[in-house]
Amino acid sequence: MTEASISIGRRGLLKGAGGVAATAMLAAPLSMLFAQNARAAETIGTSPYGPLFPTRDLETGLNLLQLPRGFSYRSMSWRGDMMTNGQPVHPGHDGMGCVAIGSGRSQRLVLIRNHELRAVEGYGLLDAPGAYDTNVRGGSSVPNSGGNSNIVLSRGRYLETQPSLGGTVRNCAGGTTPWGTWLSCEETLDVNSNGGIKHGYVFEVGTDPNQTTGNPIIEMGRFPHEAVAVDPVTGFVYETEDVRNRSGLYRFEPTDASGRQGSLEQGGKLYMAKVVGVDGKLLLTPSLGDAYTLEWVEVEEPDADGAEVTISEGEISYTDFASGPFVQGYLKGGLVMSRGEGAWTGPDGIIYFVDTSAGFSGDRPGRGEGAVWAYDPRSERIECIYASESKLAGNNPDNITVSPRGGILLCEDGGGVEDEFGFGERLLGLLPNGQAYPFAKNNIQLTTADIAGAGKSTMLIGEGDYRRQEWAGACFDPTGRILFVNNQTPGITFAISGPWQRGTL
Repeated sequence: MTEASISIGRRGLLKGAGGVAATAMLAAPLSMLFAQNARAAETIGTSPYGPLFPTRDLETGLNLLQLPRGFSYRSMSWRGDMMTNGQPVHPGHDGMGCVAIGSGRSQRLVLIRNHELRAVEGYGLLDAPGAYDTNVRGGSSVPNSGGNSNIVLSRGRYLETQPSLGGTVRNCAGGTTPWGTWLSCEETLDVNSNGGIKHGYVFEVGTDPNQTTGNPIIEMGRFPHEAVAVDPVTGFVYETEDVRNRSGLYRFEPTDASGRQGSLEQGGKLYMAKVVGVDGKLLLTPSLGDAYTLEWVEVEEPDADGAEVTISEGEISYTDFASGPFVQGYLKGGLVMSRGEGAWTGPDGIIYFVDTSAGFSGDRPGRGEGAVWAYDPRSERIECIYASESKLAGNNPDNITVSPRGGILLCEDGGGVEDEFGFGERLLGLLPNGQAYPFAKNNIQLTTADIAGAGKSTMLIGEGDYRRQEWAGACFDPTGRILFVNNQTPGITFAISGPWQRGTL
């Protein structure tokens, strides 16, 4: 059954009978983010940092971003720049985490960055110490080009880019661990026909590339992963799934809870979230303030192949192919999101999840502009703290990060918005009333002369207007002074700094 057959009016879907009351509040830290006015997310909010202006990159002199007054940035590790092994930096810059190593004047920052690629001519295998599937992909002339690279900085300045994980597919997002590694997630269910090697796993990547094994953590599940967030108290890993209207929310409970690199590879048990008292609850169209209590049902075969499943609630019913973990969890009553994407653990222990297409498009559920959920692992309560009602108010947020000060930042991935600052994708902050506001805009428009003048490869980066290309991988350094973020295409990493104390971030 195609997605086009999923259709139901708003009245039949918003508040299904038997649902847990949506007005209950979560723990105190979330109350500041709960807006009584459900119209708040129909319009964009006013930024506490002020209006945006084209701002010159301190490295190239190009006006690549729009930022508020007082903020500056440097670009680094562009697509096509040389890595330490002599390979060009791969494109597809996506999810990313920042880890500090050492202390004092010798401290360095390592950005562990995903590359969301399949097999790409001109790049081929990312030649990294940790390699998973080195076979040439069926139907292609090159191996998988996805994986990870590590950007090393000293005192906030760029030093080098090192390859760290290769032979993987569509490394979309992931998450940092409390013990200082990155969990890189494949957003796929591919099987490489050369050798029958399966994909759709999570891999652990270290700050030292030589400590990255390239071993999939199979018991974390095989499905189109997006992101993960680790609860520092329990060591449980929460995982999102990006498949439209067949998206589960998962929890991995590791056997080895020591919290060290390699501990997750020892295995554990996978669970899928379920709304207490409601089997198969559809969370495709949340409203601001909707709240539920969760429990968890076990996924007994995390590596199972996908299958068709019929999903239904009230007047909605559709049948489609879903991942093996989703099918098992849903048949036990697991909840359904539209497209689970970003995940991040805040400094107060609250875990935030993004559903990038939650809401309606006309009468079609799960085709909206996106929402953010906040989950308290202690109380098992989850609440919708942001739900966009228009592209202007938020255009399909994808990745999410939380600053050390507790400020929430979203990366748009909806193809660009025209607003008072012109056209482009935005980085959005969240206000206490549930509105988003524009913190930055993609302003990347390149000519061949711009590319050559910046010392970049005109062979690998084409001239053009890249303002509609997505933001990804936002993360702060541990002090909160620098925001790192990626432009996926053409592929640039930015380091932004400025007077964060003026606003919510």
